[in-house]
Amino acid sequence: MENSHRFFSNPSCRYFPCHREPEPERFNCLFCFCPLYLLEDCGGDFRISNGIKDCTGCSRPHRPEGYDEILERLRQEAAKRRGGAKAP
Repeated sequence: MENSHRFFSNPSCRYFPCHREPEPERFNCLFCFCPLYLLEDCGGDFRISNGIKDCTGCSRPHRPEGYDEILERLRQEAAKRRGGAKAP
């Protein structure tokens, strides 16, 4: 995939890929830190370890389609906080 506003890959990062990925060329680094991390139920594949959310088993923000999924979830959360108004 080509780097863009929806996808960015940084294979020179010392942590790349930070999660197991069978296709490193499809690994999206755009959300290096997941914007859904603070949500109790983010929809990702996480576990709680010693009271801390451990997302090492989740690749949701790093899949190419993760960009759209995360933006949609952020829109839903913003709408809830606005009192249920529909997101644009």
